[in-house]
Amino acid sequence: MSRHLVSAADLTRPDVEAILATAESMHDVQRREVKKVPTLRGRTVVNFFFEDSTRTRSSFEIAGKWMSADTINLSAKGSSTSKGESLRDTALTVDAMAVDALVIRHNASGAARQVSEWVRCSVVNAGDGTHEHPTQALLDAYTLRSRMGALDGRHVAIVGDLTHSRVFRSNVITLRTLGARVTVVAPPTLMPAGIEAWSRSDGFATSWDLDAVVDGELPVDAMMMLRVQRERMTGGYFPTPREYTIEYGLTRERLGRLVDRNPDVLVMHPGPMNRGLEIAAEVADAPQSVVLDQVSAGVAVRMAVLYHLLAGQAAEPTATADDTRKAVQ
Repeated sequence: MSRHLVSAADLTRPDVEAILATAESMHDVQRREVKKVPTLRGRTVVNFFFEDSTRTRSSFEIAGKWMSADTINLSAKGSSTSKGESLRDTALTVDAMAVDALVIRHNASGAARQVSEWVRCSVVNAGDGTHEHPTQALLDAYTLRSRMGALDGRHVAIVGDLTHSRVFRSNVITLRTLGARVTVVAPPTLMPAGIEAWSRSDGFATSWDLDAVVDGELPVDAMMMLRVQRERMTGGYFPTPREYTIEYGLTRERLGRLVDRNPDVLVMHPGPMNRGLEIAAEVADAPQSVVLDQVSAGVAVRMAVLYHLLAGQAAEPTATADDTRKAVQ
């Protein structure tokens, strides 16, 4: 694993396997009465968020604190960027304070990659525009593996607002790295430009018809619903919310058909959910839903990512499970 985690494409399969194995040990920490290990004592992690966030920001903060790192939260509103300072100057200023890692969320695609080229500390991409969100993809993979084991040959459908979704992009890469079969589903207006060429080169399927995927020849093992990101939309991508729900929402009836084909099917959502739009409220709370498992996995996976970036020789993919267990004792 390199010094930064900017894109899911930065990770080889051994890298992903190592992070997920470490996350299993980190998940054990979450179950302890005293959730504190000395793994990153003396390290400083700065969470710098230019966009609002609840799950990602809080999970990175908890991850750092549970591993005894000094964790500092910054936001654009309270920083010099609100006074006109450039992203480069702000990043260099933070880096000059000798921090060890900078976790950054920014509304511009490519911002995390650019920052990683300016600073000496490790950079973790916590979401950049409509580009990528690699730790979300890792926690989704962790959640799936904890329920169904190896993902080789498993069929995962990703449904919804693909055009504006950084989660979709990172998930396609990570799931394909782990050998899963992926189908992405969206209305034509929310299907990203150039996806046909990408799907051919990376080996995933695309569809405009959710019902065809639900009832298709290949049963779905996991259905991941994406939030309709109205705040990123500037035009009429679909006529009405009701029409979107009818054509692309995971309704109780569609879940029933999924379960008929595969009783072990899982329902996922990276959150926050628009209940009643892309997912019915009763589906979000159904036994097949692993939404809260994803939230729980987020802390363990982000602990694992920080560990691999900052904990020295144990951060190498060749580190054994015993190395990790010793680090969190």
